[in-house]
Amino acid sequence: MIVLENVSFQYTKDRWILKQVDLEIENGSCTFIVGPNGGGKTTLSKLMAGILKPTSGDVYLDQQNTKDLELYQVGTKVGYLFQEPERQIFAATVKDELAFVMDLKEMAQEEIRKRVEAALEQFQLQEVANSFPFQLSRGEKQRLALAAILMNEPSFLILDEPTTGLDRERKKILSQLIEQLKEQGIGMVIISHDEKFIQTHADRVVKVAGGEVKDGG
Repeated sequence: MIVLENVSFQYTKDRWILKQVDLEIENGSCTFIVGPNGGGKTTLSKLMAGILKPTSGDVYLDQQNTKDLELYQVGTKVGYLFQEPERQIFAATVKDELAFVMDLKEMAQEEIRKRVEAALEQFQLQEVANSFPFQLSRGEKQRLALAAILMNEPSFLILDEPTTGLDRERKKILSQLIEQLKEQGIGMVIISHDEKFIQTHADRVVKVAGGEVKDGG
């Protein structure tokens, strides 16, 4: 569960981005964050992911305060997919990107190989397994970044405008993946302006505007 208690945030002293936000996000559900540009959606999502710390108030991930956690510790609980997926890709090949976290954990190579092969199949990346990630299409980069995040086995995912720049076929693939992840019990928070995408997947909609957060049901 992600819990925000009386959370406020400001980048500069004269402007509050979010003010006194109380919000609970349960695991296994798909919550969409909507609202105007500049209204605080991305800031809210980064607070949930521990990328930002609140100016006041507290954010809890599974009852642990993000103020007490290092970013790598948060990453085992919440995975964050940026709007531009190349910001979080760095390995020489698709396979290397997927194996990176497991190599850090010093897992057995045979187990790593099995998990990488399974991820390549689930995310439809078999044909580009040995490719340089920065030569992939936008949809392939996005699927790779998402697959790499899941290698850390987080219980929550936060996706920032995941349908941006995707054609109809790539949106369909993304939708299939989201439904698969929901079936696996992974909770998701998704920032989006895509009304059809929201209607297809939302269990709940949260509206952010003017620094305030309202539960749209």
